[in-house]
Amino acid sequence: MRTNTQVAEESHTPLNPKPRVVARPGRHRMPMSAAQPLRDKRASQKKVIITVLCVVVILAILAVVVYFIQQLIQSKYFFCSKSLKFIPLEQACDGKQDCTEAEDESTCVSRFVANSTFPVRLVSNLSVLQIYSASEKKWGSVCAEGWTKQHTQAACQQLGYTVNPSYGTIVLNDLPSDLKMFFFAVGPGSVQAMETSFSDRKTCSLGSVVTLSCSDCGPKAPESRIVGGQSALIENWPWQVSLQQNGQHTCGGSLVSPNWVITAAHCFASSKSEVSRWRVVAGRTYMTTLGGSSVDKIVVNGNYNPARNDYDMAMMKLSSPLTIGGSVKPVCLPPFNLGLTEGASLVVTGWGHLQENGKLSSNLQKATIPLIDQAECSSPVVYGGSITSRMLCAGYLEGKVDACQGDSGGPLVYSGRQWMLVGVVSWGVGCARQDRPGVYCNVEQMLNWVYTVMEKS
Repeated sequence: MRTNTQVAEESHTPLNPKPRVVARPGRHRMPMSAAQPLRDKRASQKKVIITVLCVVVILAILAVVVYFIQQLIQSKYFFCSKSLKFIPLEQACDGKQDCTEAEDESTCVSRFVANSTFPVRLVSNLSVLQIYSASEKKWGSVCAEGWTKQHTQAACQQLGYTVNPSYGTIVLNDLPSDLKMFFFAVGPGSVQAMETSFSDRKTCSLGSVVTLSCSDCGPKAPESRIVGGQSALIENWPWQVSLQQNGQHTCGGSLVSPNWVITAAHCFASSKSEVSRWRVVAGRTYMTTLGGSSVDKIVVNGNYNPARNDYDMAMMKLSSPLTIGGSVKPVCLPPFNLGLTEGASLVVTGWGHLQENGKLSSNLQKATIPLIDQAECSSPVVYGGSITSRMLCAGYLEGKVDACQGDSGGPLVYSGRQWMLVGVVSWGVGCARQDRPGVYCNVEQMLNWVYTVMEKS
């Protein structure tokens, strides 16, 4: 009997197979990177910060270098923008054309002489308004009848002031005799041409005349280079400005309206007569050359005599008016016949030298000094015949307190109802020497010129 035996075949299938994983399209395993140590991150951040700081420092150094190079070039040369060339600064404003279209002669200090009588003025510490009659060649006080706010605005506009003008009246019995000689009353003519619309009167029907306050100038301070002076705050003397040429303090000045500064003529010698190089820095207690206002024109009194320092006054018109605030306010111009007497207490301010041949003060200085009688200042032991009617003297004959170099052009002020500019620092022999007091340009004697310059400009 035949038997069929079957041999089992070898199996390759595991007894417990794992589930088969089928790859799905679009899914990939992302490689895992090793975590960067925290120390390496901080080091990288420090490198970035140090690089940025180095770049900033280098740029700052370059800016400073460029600024000083620019200042150095400007102090020596004038750039002709149209012909693209430099000329020595001495050739600018010398009366000769060295640049195309006379660029070097177009922005120069000008001279002006007032040959006519300015027709409006304020007189005495009462600020009585007077009008000048050219046909009759006399001054007359203005009667109160018919006077209006519009007349006040027009009169103050003509005097160069437009900030908060106001008027009052004063009875004739309270007037000095020289203000009661002639009277004018408002007529029906144009308010803007008052001197042609007034009629002559023997007296005022209302028995009073007009007094004017044209500006809120000369604010009273809460406290009461100068040799022997004290440090001061600009908020107490907000009309004081620094006149700077090529970034260097050269003279002081006094703000008398938002866009006019009074200073000394001698500040603009031949090498300093190019207007664009000047800037006016206002509202600063500490001396700084940053910022400042550009200057539109500089007008020197045409009668200025450098040999005698006579008529030593100039005016600067700013390119745009200053913003009036706590540290920037104009000083009042004095009225005619203010009547200051010997010993009147005056204040001079500035950043000038603290001693003769010393150095400029970084902090504004002030000094209180007395007015010296004109006859005494003109005596042979003091200044003799060098003193003219356009000058006044202030200080101590024994020395000790005085203005000095760097104070030139700055204010000498007197406190009445408001602070008034009575003098401009002009000249002297040395600083605070015995029998050599400071000499100042007498502002009262120059009012006709000042008003005429402001009106014509």
